[in-house]
Amino acid sequence: MQDHETVPYSLESLADDESIARARSLRDRLKERRTCRYFSDAPVPREVIEAAIEAAGTAPNGANHQPWHFAVVESAEKKQAIRQAAEAEERRFYGSDGADPKASDEWLGALKQLGTDADKPFLETAPYLIVVFAQRKGGIDEDGKTQNYYVNESVGIACGMLIATLHEAGLATLTHTPSPMGFLREACERPEWEKPLMIVVVGHPTDDATVPAHALKKKPLSQISSWL
Repeated sequence: MQDHETVPYSLESLADDESIARARSLRDRLKERRTCRYFSDAPVPREVIEAAIEAAGTAPNGANHQPWHFAVVESAEKKQAIRQAAEAEERRFYGSDGADPKASDEWLGALKQLGTDADKPFLETAPYLIVVFAQRKGGIDEDGKTQNYYVNESVGIACGMLIATLHEAGLATLTHTPSPMGFLREACERPEWEKPLMIVVVGHPTDDATVPAHALKKKPLSQISSWL
């Protein structure tokens, strides 16, 4: 006997061949997704960003508390401030500030194959920065008190759905995670119980944008799955 209100479960029923075709079609589109580090300043309709965030907001999550907030940054002044603060942390990470790097030699060696460094011009150039916050408290009413559950898992899934939707809309993305990220809470005027998780940079790629060849190396199905 259920002691809570329910509504019918609704899902389109597909024949096996259609189900396989759709799964493979989406797989092929997502396989085209690449992290972009060269963004143009070409405008992007706000409606696309709103739709992508709404899609992310449907992600499965602990106790339906929906423990996420997406702060969309579009003002030039705010983007410049975020870039300056992020690059200061990145210089400490890479050791380009004259001190010993925070990152290990092994970590820096792994990043070398991707050509990354402390310079992050895309934080200013791209039309939108979506700063993703994980809400440790708040519940569905966002009261700042109610405990949230499986927060990182829930927000991680939402970020995946956000990026997939933006890719489907023909936009380039980059996930940026300066460490520490506390400055983002102040920059985006968010409460202390929210933890900044990542910046999703969104926009159109430049005409001459490239990606590292190393990024094309993906593990095959046989390596990333097992059938028991």
